[in-house]
Amino acid sequence: MQYKIGDVARILGISTDLLRYYEKKGVVAPTKDKQNDYRYYDAWDINFLIDCLWYKNFGFGIAQIAYMVSDCYYGDLLSVLDEKRDEIKASIRHQELLLQRISQHLDDVTSVKEYIGKCDIRTSPEIVCYLNRYNFEFDNRDELQKLSQHWLKYMPFTRRYFEIPQDGLSGEAENYAWGFSLSMPYVEEFGVPVRPPVVHLPSKLSIHSAFKSSGKNAFTARHIDYIVRYAEDNGLKICGNARGNLVCSILEDGENTGYFEVWLPIE
Repeated sequence: MQYKIGDVARILGISTDLLRYYEKKGVVAPTKDKQNDYRYYDAWDINFLIDCLWYKNFGFGIAQIAYMVSDCYYGDLLSVLDEKRDEIKASIRHQELLLQRISQHLDDVTSVKEYIGKCDIRTSPEIVCYLNRYNFEFDNRDELQKLSQHWLKYMPFTRRYFEIPQDGLSGEAENYAWGFSLSMPYVEEFGVPVRPPVVHLPSKLSIHSAFKSSGKNAFTARHIDYIVRYAEDNGLKICGNARGNLVCSILEDGENTGYFEVWLPIE
């Protein structure tokens, strides 16, 4: 029994263009009618095309499939399959990490409102971070630009990180800095290099809280004055920069509003 190209396309649920591509790559060699140039496929050809579809569902590309089905020796096939297995493992691992990360983010967004304006004592997370914006000005040195480009591949595992220097925690000072941070499990998972300007910040006993800021350019060091007062009222000595991260940005009362989690180290 022979089948025209349209028949094969319907049997297998693929396009005639794909069938012509596999023919071009030597996967199948349909008989051609010399008078009208019609292609005729037999069961042998369809078997090879089914092999192509089988490999396609492993995620192999069309060109690679054509090679595997029609031009691949035993040892080469083992190598190709082994490489694909490693690729799938890496993809699964990445999806597991994404699931973990979005669960963490969901927990952070769910709980941040509970901490607004409230203070408790807890240990800050151990992180690595770097700073690339001071108040409203980005540091455009080549070194930092290259670092930022490299860290883009770590998203969404990074956090939008900020620091408020200790000497700006009281009075009228408005200095603060922004950058990105990664928690240590992700640093280890991705093998992130930790060398300047990337720094390692160990866990520290801290006053923990959360605050929000509404409107454009409204973020200020004054948002955490209440935490400084809490330290003073409870005889706690501040021993470092306040550090924290943007948890989420939402629309609230008609304004863009950021929710921030913050730690102020004490001893």
